[in-house]
Amino acid sequence: MARRPFDTAARGWRKTEYRRGDVLDRGAVESLVADADVVVHLAFIIMGGGDESHAINLEGSRNVFEAAIAAGAQRLIYASSVAAYGFHDDSPELLTEEAPPRGTDNFYYSAQKAEIEGLLDDLLDDGATDAYIFRPCIVAGPRGLLMVKSIPYVRIAGALPGAVRRLFDVVPILKPVIPDPGVPFQLVHHDDVATALRSAVLGRGSPGVYNLAADDLLTMSDLADALGWYAIPVPELGVDAAAEITSRIPFLPPEAAWINAFRSPVVMDTAKAKRELRWRPRYDARQTLDQMVAGAREALPGL
Repeated sequence: MARRPFDTAARGWRKTEYRRGDVLDRGAVESLVADADVVVHLAFIIMGGGDESHAINLEGSRNVFEAAIAAGAQRLIYASSVAAYGFHDDSPELLTEEAPPRGTDNFYYSAQKAEIEGLLDDLLDDGATDAYIFRPCIVAGPRGLLMVKSIPYVRIAGALPGAVRRLFDVVPILKPVIPDPGVPFQLVHHDDVATALRSAVLGRGSPGVYNLAADDLLTMSDLADALGWYAIPVPELGVDAAAEITSRIPFLPPEAAWINAFRSPVVMDTAKAKRELRWRPRYDARQTLDQMVAGAREALPGL
């Protein structure tokens, strides 16, 4: 179930029944999960802004959680995020699932992911329904455009001295520039996330929290290289200041808040998913990045 129209027959999907509905409609959610063995909850507004997304995400998730538990579902699977951990200077170098979901208050997406995990934990006290909570890093691939659409960048002509800018006026090779604070990040392919979800649907491993990420690390310079853009090193204090300013300017687009994701390294250990779910990512981070850029350029000509 989702809000958008979708034709399963056009995809050749003969085993899928699609219902159009909204997670804020409690009756629609209850009808969907009635007699369900497993409920997978993926619905989440990402770019709606703090207040709007909080109302929809919290109330919608509560509807799904409560309806699934009341219906007696055997398993409830929820896609959370690495952002639930929050972006903190005192985070361990390698996050395991034992780390608490603290969120980051001035990054609405992170704060909401942590809050929703807390909500689910409160609702599962009776233990009748098993819950699998997945915390993937940035999910990308041919159909993953979020990162490309939200990356911070500046036009090189605006960042250079006047004499150099005049040279670029006659040599039209202007490319965007991505600031690189040197903070490593992880990617995971959306198909690899799907295989982890499938393992939980089948009841593999024990219920609980699972980190998902490819094994290799990237920086913003790797992203710039994949795009054919430039990258310039920036001091960590500059990123902190930009993130703080972003949090205080109400008219900036929601995408601007994603600069918080590059303030502090948040690198996850995925040994638990590999051990208990027998999960192995098919794509490394660089392959995932290259596919994401190719897909983004197909969808966004001129990128």
